[in-house]
Amino acid sequence: MPKYVIEREIPGAGKFSPAELKGISQTSCGVLGKMGPQIQWLQSYVTGDKIYCVYIAPNEEMVREHAKQGGFPANSVAEVKTIIDPTTAE
Repeated sequence: MPKYVIEREIPGAGKFSPAELKGISQTSCGVLGKMGPQIQWLQSYVTGDKIYCVYIAPNEEMVREHAKQGGFPANSVAEVKTIIDPTTAE
């Protein structure tokens, strides 16, 4: 199943409180529960004004539908073609 990186432009995201982040996470999980097991949220990286999320889904349209239902921006959705890390250099 394809993996996607989603860029969400959310001003001030890096200053969100733990309670605010929990609320966002709960909203996301609620939508995922309604959409079924084909789409999965793996993790997210919170930076100053953006959140980068990693999802597994059958297609980009499903990722964008999750964002729409959850009320989240999905400014960029990119399919991961391969993964490299330090062991790739060995």
